[in-house]
Amino acid sequence: MSADFIDLQFRGSPRVIATAILQGADGVTLIDPGPTSCLPVLESGLRDRGLTLRDVRTVLLTHIHLDHAGATGTIAERVPGVGVYVHARGAPHMIDPARLLASATRLWGDRMDAVWGAFQPVPAANVSVLQGGERLELAGRAIRVAYTPGHAKHHVSYLDEHAGMAYVGDTAGVRVGDYLIAPTPPPDIDIEAWQQSLDTIDAWQPVSLFLTHFGPVSPGRAHLARFRTTVATAAETSREMIAAGGSDEELSRRFTERMRQDVRKALPEHEARVAELAAPFDQLWQGLARYWQKKRDGQ
Repeated sequence: MSADFIDLQFRGSPRVIATAILQGADGVTLIDPGPTSCLPVLESGLRDRGLTLRDVRTVLLTHIHLDHAGATGTIAERVPGVGVYVHARGAPHMIDPARLLASATRLWGDRMDAVWGAFQPVPAANVSVLQGGERLELAGRAIRVAYTPGHAKHHVSYLDEHAGMAYVGDTAGVRVGDYLIAPTPPPDIDIEAWQQSLDTIDAWQPVSLFLTHFGPVSPGRAHLARFRTTVATAAETSREMIAAGGSDEELSRRFTERMRQDVRKALPEHEARVAELAAPFDQLWQGLARYWQKKRDGQ
C-alpha cells in the first residue's frame, strides 16, 4: 500500500525522517512533522503538491521527541487554527516544553539549535489529548488510535482503517534498507511494554506500516514479527554487556563500536551513516542501560 510522504532530508541526508501526508476535503493532516530545522524542506514538499502550511488543518503526533514533533509549535504559530493530537502524557510538554528541552539538551548539548531548530510551545487551545482507543475522522478517512508505549511513555499509533496503513512512529523501529534497529534512547525504554505494543499493532492486522525512519513497509505483520526479534536482541545484548562488567563509558563505547561494525556489515557506507543519524548509537546504549538499571532497582 502506497503512502504520500515528504523526505525531510535531515542534516542533508535522505531517508532519515519522513513526514506522512493525508489529504482530504477538510484539508491536510501531517503525521509527525519533524524538527523545525527541516521545516523549509517540509514546506518545499508541500509546494510540490500545490499546498502550503496554510492548508494544514491537523497534526497527528505519534510522540513528542524532537525528530517527530519539533516543528509543531512553529506550525501552530504560522497556522493559528491548526489542531494538534498528542497522547495525554505528552500534551503538557507540547504546551510548555521546558522540561522536554532540558532533557534533550542533556543528550545534545550545544548542538541542540543546529540539529533541531526552535521548539515553540503549542497553545493549549490547539491541543486534543489522546488516551488510546479513539476513532478520529480526518482528511476524509477514519483513523483509529492506540496507546503504544515502550519506546516512549507518550507514544501512540494510528491506523487508516480503509487503507490498512498503520502509522507507528518509532514503535516498529528504524529501517535502513532491509536492516532494522530498535530505537532505544532514554528515558522511557520499557521492553515488556514495547512487546505488548507490537501485539496491539499486530491485532489491527495492518496491510502496511509507515515508519518515521523511514517510510512505508509491507507486508506490515511480517515486519512486526521481524522487529520483535530486533527489540529482544537489543535488550539481551545490552544485558550481557552489563553482566560482563566495565565502566559506563567503556560499555557505551563497546556497544557503539559493535553497532557500527554490525551496520557496516549489513549496509553500504552511505546507508550506515543514515542509520546512525536516525538512531545515534551512543543514545541507544543510554536508554538500554537505564532500562536495566530500573529493573535492578525494582522500578
